[in-house]
Amino acid sequence: MKIGVNGHIVDDKEAVVSVYDHGFMYGMGVFETFRTYGGRPFLFTEHLRRLAEGCRQLGIEYEPDETSLRTLLDELLSANGLRDAYVRLTVTAGSAALGLPAGAYMHPTTVMYVKELPKFDASLYERGKSLQLLKLRRSSPEGPFRLKSLHYMNNILAKREMSRYPWAHEAEGLFLDARGFVAEGIVSNLFFISGGEICTPSPETGLLEGITRNWVIGALRAKDRNVREGLYTWDDLLKADEIFITNSIQEIVPVRLLFDERGQSHAVGGGAPGEWTKRLLAEYREAAAKLNF
Repeated sequence: MKIGVNGHIVDDKEAVVSVYDHGFMYGMGVFETFRTYGGRPFLFTEHLRRLAEGCRQLGIEYEPDETSLRTLLDELLSANGLRDAYVRLTVTAGSAALGLPAGAYMHPTTVMYVKELPKFDASLYERGKSLQLLKLRRSSPEGPFRLKSLHYMNNILAKREMSRYPWAHEAEGLFLDARGFVAEGIVSNLFFISGGEICTPSPETGLLEGITRNWVIGALRAKDRNVREGLYTWDDLLKADEIFITNSIQEIVPVRLLFDERGQSHAVGGGAPGEWTKRLLAEYREAAAKLNF
């Protein structure tokens, strides 16, 4: 595989990062994951805006140049023989002296990876996914709000916990925050519809404000549909008429089953995808398809 390191394409065996890089030493760095449609990244400007804000929060002097990054992505896709791909863009603090600095990081490292998208499974969107309630709680953000940072231990430990639930094969793990309010999935944000009201957990729970999450909120508000961001419990989900999760790779996925820690299951909306989920997924894909016109 070919990888983009500091704007240059190299073989993955030649791609190296210094042992003094504070991304490696202290987790000081941020990243974005997104996908391409017809070779073009969707919501790219929004991803780069969040990346830039994350760098500002960490004191990393980096301002993404969208034009040059698009060019690098085009070259990287071509070098790897890909058109539609999973893409990860990482910015680390770069090399610095051993110890905790008080000043800004002036020489960041940038890495762009691409790989094949997971095999498309149409049945996932027709039958829906399961959510497994996690025992592990969502950690508090390291700063004033959660960044898509290199601090991923909480997510990895949650993924390992999922292996203890044989009934939840291919399910998404669902975090509660320290107070017991629903936060987010391991790699997704959550929405539910109850009594005609569209709800999603508040950033107050420590969730990451996902790019697809924000697209959904914007699309609904553009139709004069209010989206309530609030503090919700597992019981609120059990009463929901419809649930779906979002992320930039899987898009918008219906949820058909909820599993608690004992493996007891609860069907959502009769076990079939809801109308809002289907409508929003169609609109999302339509917006992505317009990239090629």
